[in-house]
Amino acid sequence: MTPDTALHLLHAALLGVIQGITEFLPISSSAHLILARAFFGWQGDVFGLPFDVATHVGTLVAVVAYFRADVVAMLRALPSAGRVRVGTGGGADEATHRARLIVIGTLPIVVVGLLWADAIEVSVRSPLVCAVTLAIGALFFLLVERVSSQQRTDRSITPVEALLFGLAQSAALVPGVSRAGATIVMGMALGLTRASAARFGFLLGIPAILAAAAKEGLVVAREGFFRPGDATIFAVGIVTSALVGYATVAYFMRFLGGHRLDAFAWYRLALAAAVAAWMIF
Repeated sequence: MTPDTALHLLHAALLGVIQGITEFLPISSSAHLILARAFFGWQGDVFGLPFDVATHVGTLVAVVAYFRADVVAMLRALPSAGRVRVGTGGGADEATHRARLIVIGTLPIVVVGLLWADAIEVSVRSPLVCAVTLAIGALFFLLVERVSSQQRTDRSITPVEALLFGLAQSAALVPGVSRAGATIVMGMALGLTRASAARFGFLLGIPAILAAAAKEGLVVAREGFFRPGDATIFAVGIVTSALVGYATVAYFMRFLGGHRLDAFAWYRLALAAAVAAWMIF
């Protein structure tokens, strides 16, 4: 193994860890990856789009593995989700209801992704945008913690509210917003508990992550970006993002049972200030 290969493997592991942690905490994975690449100079073909596909696959594996019981139940219920009217009770009815809500909640990001994803990719992926959105998101965290009733669970989500969740998820296409953060804030604003909002947001994120990985994968295949010699580097990215992502989801779901979002708000504000200072000085 050459020194360059060893260094690339180390970079892949570090980026996989960053993706695995930040994808599922309300601090924005895209912002952290943009900032890490800008700060450390980890650019170029190896850590471009093909590596993004690898880490998306890893985080997809993590969230599906953690919520595997819900995912299996919804997949089984999906054929009847469009034709059977159900309540919010338990068993198959609950799975069918949730499957329908996930389908409805995915519609906004499909529309936004088709119309504006490429424009967003080109125009707002900068450290400055990350600093601004990190700070704005922090203020929303602090506000929603002080106004939310937190008396509902995800079983009571309505189709209209699922659309609102979807709009919140769509906003997370802008780096620094955070899919987890946006959906938790939306859920809490609707009166859900933190854990219930996060649970529905994570399940809603599965189709979005899958679609992002598929879209990027098609571009990689069409343009011939993948180089067989980089397979080990991508494997390291997949494995580290999957393992760290699973541990992060498990920790975060327990954390939300008894803790506020304030710590993440202060972290986002501190990071935004650090990025601003770095850009100025």
